[in-house]
Amino acid sequence: MPAAPSVARWSLRGAGLRTKDVNVTSSRSPADRDAVRYVVGVDFGSLSGRAVVVRVHDGEDVGTAVHEYRHGVIDRQLPTTGVALPPDWALQHPDDWREVLRTAVPDAVASAGVDPGLVIGIATDFTACTVLPVRRDGRPLSETGLGHRPHAWPKLWKHHAAQGQADRINDLAHLRAEKWIARYGGRISAEWQFAKALQVLEEDPQTYAATERWIEAADWIVWQLTGTETRNTCTAGYKGIHQDGRYPSEDYLAALHPDFGDFARTRLEHPLSPLGSRAGSLTAEAAAWTGLPEGIAVAVGNVDAHVAAAAAQAVENGRLLAVMGTSTCHVVNGAALADVPGICGVVDGGIVDGAYGYEAGQSAVGDIFAWWLAQGVPAGYQAEADARGEDLHQLLTRKCAGQPVGGHGLVALDWMNGNRSTLVDHHLSGVIVGLTLATRPEEVYRALLEATAFGTRTIVDALERGGVPVHEFIVTGGLKRNALLMQIYADVLRRPVSLAASAQGPALGAAIHAAVAAGAHPDVRAAAAAMGRVQRSAYLPDPGRADAYDALYAEYCALHDHFGTGPDKQLHRLRALRNAALTAPSPAAPPSPTERP
Repeated sequence: MPAAPSVARWSLRGAGLRTKDVNVTSSRSPADRDAVRYVVGVDFGSLSGRAVVVRVHDGEDVGTAVHEYRHGVIDRQLPTTGVALPPDWALQHPDDWREVLRTAVPDAVASAGVDPGLVIGIATDFTACTVLPVRRDGRPLSETGLGHRPHAWPKLWKHHAAQGQADRINDLAHLRAEKWIARYGGRISAEWQFAKALQVLEEDPQTYAATERWIEAADWIVWQLTGTETRNTCTAGYKGIHQDGRYPSEDYLAALHPDFGDFARTRLEHPLSPLGSRAGSLTAEAAAWTGLPEGIAVAVGNVDAHVAAAAAQAVENGRLLAVMGTSTCHVVNGAALADVPGICGVVDGGIVDGAYGYEAGQSAVGDIFAWWLAQGVPAGYQAEADARGEDLHQLLTRKCAGQPVGGHGLVALDWMNGNRSTLVDHHLSGVIVGLTLATRPEEVYRALLEATAFGTRTIVDALERGGVPVHEFIVTGGLKRNALLMQIYADVLRRPVSLAASAQGPALGAAIHAAVAAGAHPDVRAAAAAMGRVQRSAYLPDPGRADAYDALYAEYCALHDHFGTGPDKQLHRLRALRNAALTAPSPAAPPSPTERP
């Protein structure tokens, strides 16, 4: 582990205080006690981590800090060797995550101006299916002598190089009529635990053999805070194929690969802890990192989307929450167990106890918009934005906002990073149809905004066809700030769009779970009612635009079926040609004219 921050840095922020110094059970009235109690929520995203300090009795965010990962997404070359990574790889550096604890947490407490001794709990959430191989003591293999091997590094959720393994997992499950496959809409994703682990085994057996535990980053970061391994029901259920109290059988796993049979028993098995429960206590080392009191409650790990439901008061059945950022994750609770084709999974208690939590998602949303800004906007647009004091998103939004629905003559498929739901196929890629010499950058931008709304509509339609009602559509995450995008979603979905009030939905959701783990609220539902906030029906659908979008959505569906489910696998063939070209040995350079005989 890296050295703890210097005493000068953290001693002024309350390090060294223990739980006994926080009088949780004093004789003062509940209102008086609540007024001076705080919890910390830490949200680990794809590019940064953010910490919030939240008042327990009303959920008020009193301090926030963000730390950008120094290494970001590692998708081009390995930091230790500089060796180029293959296509579709995406790794991360575990010390970037620790640095969030060492910087963002104490900075958030300092910005809040509160006595750290009044913090009674901390909770974290993470990007789902970000997984890493570790030793039995929790040390990442990337920080051992295997650090020169790419498979020793944590694989980010958007690591999609295990699609071949995922296809075999799915084919074998259907061949054997495995009961659990229906719980995942009929297809396990390349993003998830088993496909990535099987890829390690098949491509780097030495690293796989050295892997003593295979763990979600959501659980690993809690291990860093408590010194004890725990596993949460959310990631185990949605990303680890844990259903009805068990993982896939050893017989099934051995049929995938003889050395994979004991994978779940030796590298995954551990008692699962319910969401909102206490994983353990903050260690002295973690207290030194964070500046928080040693011994305070540390909540069980959770996933960014699922934890955010509490912050948006979306824990009741039928309230679908879309966590919209670089990608989008959709979560909704239902009263009954249903098998919905193409969803990411259904888990009993996966979001909150007493309900079946359903998950779906889109592998790229904000990333698509950022891609277009980086690739398709001429220099003159940047100059105009600078002159007006706008960023490019604001400029393009303003330029296309007044255009009538369908006025650009375009339709796009939102598969630039594959399709998570409902096709569950990361060999698919994006498509834009209808381009002419008159097409403007802002028109493509609008078509891409609409494509993500159409992708969401396919998910909502699939849930309702499968017997999971959706009564309300709630948005959290950075993209809720784009008013045009939110109005497009309301029109495309033909239903109101509500907005989570907090700018840091997952971090607030984590803080709510910290309050439950610390005993300040009896359960997540009660804590969400007290600490969560939502602006109901912030955007209402316009009937005329909704009618026009129905016609455009029909074109989207035609493209979706042709490229996604039809017999002509053109996008797969293009992906295979690309991968073959990028991984083939470089041909010898032709001789220069002076070298020719």
